[in-house]
Amino acid sequence: MEGKGKVNGVAAMAACYQGFDPAAYLQYNYTPPRADFERKDSIVPWKLACLHRAFTEGDVRGELLVDIGSGPTLYQVLSGCEVFNKVLLTDFLEVNRQELRGWLEDEGGCNLDWTPYLQHVCKLEGRRPSAWTEKAAKLRQVITDIVPVDVHRPQPLALYALPSEGADCLVSCFCLESVSPDLAAFTRALGHIGRLLRTGGHLLLIGALGESYYFGGPGVRIPVVPLNEAQVCASLKESGYTLIRLEVYTLPQDMRVGVDDVSGVFFVKAIKE
Repeated sequence: MEGKGKVNGVAAMAACYQGFDPAAYLQYNYTPPRADFERKDSIVPWKLACLHRAFTEGDVRGELLVDIGSGPTLYQVLSGCEVFNKVLLTDFLEVNRQELRGWLEDEGGCNLDWTPYLQHVCKLEGRRPSAWTEKAAKLRQVITDIVPVDVHRPQPLALYALPSEGADCLVSCFCLESVSPDLAAFTRALGHIGRLLRTGGHLLLIGALGESYYFGGPGVRIPVVPLNEAQVCASLKESGYTLIRLEVYTLPQDMRVGVDDVSGVFFVKAIKE
């Protein structure tokens, strides 16, 4: 009966996502005040700074970077595309994969202009903001594919998607806690994606703290596993990762805009044992 309960919980989560609206989600989370590049305490610049630092410290390197649960967003690979020759984007939902393909094909069908993000990361890298066109071209060059993923399966990706030795690095942002019915499912999902990673490879994980729901579109309320820092650390250890660094961001009051009840965000840099 326990196994059946796991399946039912995961199926219920999948059903919640049937009304997910990429355009609304991007508007809720990736425009000001949450994406105000003039404010040091804005959440998006904080996330970009964490990722920039992790990808430029020198130990995260290799051939293949895989983004687990990309959603309709690209910010999470803007620094990594300078380090890895190949970037694989993944998502469970076809609407999100279509949003990403719209940007990749550069035909003007995107619901968000990523130019300010590209410019900001160029600044972090010590380059002119006008170099954003070069960065966009580099990202389009290294993205090898956009494929389905299911983190609740022991093998989350199709076998053909990865080399036999696995990826050199995984990045995953706001995915696992947002698609898991409970903490145990979150921990199992961490273990599942770890099978895609080579031994000694890195995991860069960003997620919500203290969040019980978010809106994936008008009236589309999606439950989230409310996590605290201790639970994140325990789940990582149980799933075979060694924690290198944990950073925490606390949302200012004006970032709490009513589209979720998140209180903070964590950034994790870890290595697969």
